[in-house]
Amino acid sequence: MFSKDATWLRTARIAVPLGVAALVLTGCSGGGATGGDGTSSTKVAAVIKGLDNPFFQYMETGINDTAKSDDVSVQVQAAADIGDTTGQADKLTALVGQDFGCYIVNPISGTNLVQALSQVSTAGKTIVNIDQPIDADAAKTANLDIATYIGTDNEAAGGKAGDFVLGQIDPGSEVAIIGGIAGDVTSAARIDGFKAAVGSDVDVIQETAADWKREMALTQATDIIAANPDVKAFFAANDDMGLGIVKAVENAGKTGEITVVSVDGNEDALESVKAGGLSATVAQYPFAVGQLGVQACEVATSGGDLPKNIESPTALVTSAEADQALDAFPQPFAPFENPLEDLLKK
Repeated sequence: MFSKDATWLRTARIAVPLGVAALVLTGCSGGGATGGDGTSSTKVAAVIKGLDNPFFQYMETGINDTAKSDDVSVQVQAAADIGDTTGQADKLTALVGQDFGCYIVNPISGTNLVQALSQVSTAGKTIVNIDQPIDADAAKTANLDIATYIGTDNEAAGGKAGDFVLGQIDPGSEVAIIGGIAGDVTSAARIDGFKAAVGSDVDVIQETAADWKREMALTQATDIIAANPDVKAFFAANDDMGLGIVKAVENAGKTGEITVVSVDGNEDALESVKAGGLSATVAQYPFAVGQLGVQACEVATSGGDLPKNIESPTALVTSAEADQALDAFPQPFAPFENPLEDLLKK
């Protein structure tokens, strides 16, 4: 997957197609702190969401592949599933007293890791927050010093989905929205972005939650279609739910009649887009999020200053881009300039 030509990778400085940019992301090993033998002394602990969801599997791969390429010592722990808030916090607590210089955290909620992170912050260790933002008020109360946040602009991702839907259906058409866990900030931002994009040009007939789960979304969409036979489009806040909706549409005999768009860009979603199931997905590249998380740790432990926010790449994938996206997967396929590249070279 990755080139071994480290010299070329370290000298590449311009924005390139993301499939190549991911090579640049992975090859920039010059930023890590080094020990006396020339090997990296960066020790990283990463605590992410449950690997029952493929999105976080690819995030773990991004973390591990980048750590291996950049000679960074990393230990990854994951929650048992996407709802395991207490278990995830326990895993972080177990890592807090160990000899890590940087902690990458992908919390399930905005607050479930705050207590454990207060110990990390007190010890002066670096905290890199990825994907799911830590609640700002809770962080302030706990005196957390969060070095940087790396993640998708979720409102923009939802906006891309909304713009796509507007191009697929007639004005005034009925549209339904299925979000993740009720109250979740990521789901809410994606829905807000979608609704802002479609505005009053469509009729949002129902907005419900399916806890990020495919089977629950299948049930919800089945009921919505039965009660609203004229519904023309669905927006789902993640691909798993989007694929559940696709199945509901298929079961209703309306494939090709109802537009379904979701967010994530997981491989099975890309395959569905190619096959004509999902109409589109807004890919947000968890592999790149994992890469950037490790590289942020490299910059921080070398004494570099990190930007407070780093936006990870997104791209709308329709049937026209599906093959290109699949060929590059899990790396991004659209142009992206690594915001940490120059810092890694200092």
